[in-house]
Formats: sequence, C-alpha cells, structure tokens
Amino acid sequence: MATVIRLKRMGTKKKPFYRLVVTDSRKAVAGKYVEALGYYDPRKRPKVININKEKAWEWLKKGARPSDTVRSLFQREGILPRKGETVKRERERLMQNQ
Repeated sequence: MATVIRLKRMGTKKKPFYRLVVTDSRKAVAGKYVEALGYYDPRKRPKVININKEKAWEWLKKGARPSDTVRSLFQREGILPRKGETVKRERERLMQNQ
C-alpha cells in the first residue's frame, strides 16, 4: 500500500480547516483515512498548526510521502529539515528543544 500524508478539508462553506491524515494514495482526498496526525486552521490569526510529531515521524519512517503542502507544514514545525539544512542538524535542534 502506497501511503501518503495529505490534508483533508473539513468545516463548512467558506470556513475551512484541514485535518492531516495518512491515507492510501489511491483513495479520494475526502475518503477514508488510516490515521489522523493533527489539524491545520489557516483562518485563525496566527495560523493554528497542531501535529503529533511522534506519529508523523513513524509514518515517514514507514515510507509515507507528504504532499507539497504537508511538507511545508512539517518544515515550519521542524519535523522535516528546511532547504539547506541537514536531517542530522534538524534532529539535534529538535532534541535540544525538548
């Protein structure tokens, strides 16, 4: 099963928020998902990003591929390294913050 981490749109008309979910890449975006990793609310100021980092790391280790938007959210939260940073430096930075 090729898994992908992507955003699932929730909310009402013109008031969206998104749930970060792990799903089979062949399923529809609004379809069933394997596991929820967190949520993203772009309408709040500042934007609310809540991601379970441990679960995200586990799925990335298993080979799940994040979508482009999820990749940028992971970089913003420090789960994936930003451009130019190495994974080793990023993990050291994360360990120091805990």
